[in-house]
Amino acid sequence: MADPTAPWIARYRTLRRPLEIGFWVVVIGLQGVLNTAVTLFDLREAGLLTRWWPPVLWELSSHLVVLALIPALVAWERRFPLHWDTLRRHLPWHLLGSVLFSLAHVAGMVALRHAGHALMGERYDFGPWLEQWLYEYLKDVRAYALIVGALAGYRFLLLRLQGEARVLDEADPPPAAPPAPPPARPERFLVRQLRKEFLIAAADIEWVQAQANYVGLRVGGHDYLLRSTLAEFARQLDPGRFVQVHRSYLVNLDRIAEIEPLDSGDARLKMRDGSTVPCSRRYRNALDPGSAGKP
Repeated sequence: MADPTAPWIARYRTLRRPLEIGFWVVVIGLQGVLNTAVTLFDLREAGLLTRWWPPVLWELSSHLVVLALIPALVAWERRFPLHWDTLRRHLPWHLLGSVLFSLAHVAGMVALRHAGHALMGERYDFGPWLEQWLYEYLKDVRAYALIVGALAGYRFLLLRLQGEARVLDEADPPPAAPPAPPPARPERFLVRQLRKEFLIAAADIEWVQAQANYVGLRVGGHDYLLRSTLAEFARQLDPGRFVQVHRSYLVNLDRIAEIEPLDSGDARLKMRDGSTVPCSRRYRNALDPGSAGKP
């Protein structure tokens, strides 16, 4: 199968992690510098700027804690992604997430401010906790919404750029009676990438990974997302070829190059494309060719 991915997208994948980290460092850093400058200017205009370091410490502590919380927000947004079909179910979790984010943010920045003031030989007073936290929450909930919105938009853009898969020919709905035979397993999947479409063969899938409301299909060194649960997608694959080796992974037995046992009883599967897939101890029997397809 010819690789339909644009060269710059392929290069971006290799640098994706450091670029994502760099993006948030730059964004949060610039916001911290701007907010500090505005705070110093306002205090000077009001004639209240007696020392420069307290407002700098306050802004720096706040933005450092927000930056440290970004990985947790990424994991939370991935666990509860927001789509039109999941909005009602996942929105309460994000309301809870905004509260947890604010509590962690306030606790972290207050701890840093106490430490900073102590180094300068002074004592920091945050004020009445409940009143001050409610004030901070009104700001934190906006920051939470902006960050989660940016993550959701970024994921949507990546899906459009790298391609999203779907079943090419879905089975017709079964009649009410008599009981219908098991649905035919699709041999190919259609991948949409921007305005282009191309096919991937089921036999070319090396492994499948559960990713929230999606499964990631590993094909030819690239990953394509398909909206499905792992269990639903497994029913569309040949059980004699694809087996579950982990609660989050299915593998193509024909694509396994080596099985590396681990001291814990688990194993590490080295695939022919050079990638590795974890194999849990409870699923080790699935690697026995005689047991493939058996419950």
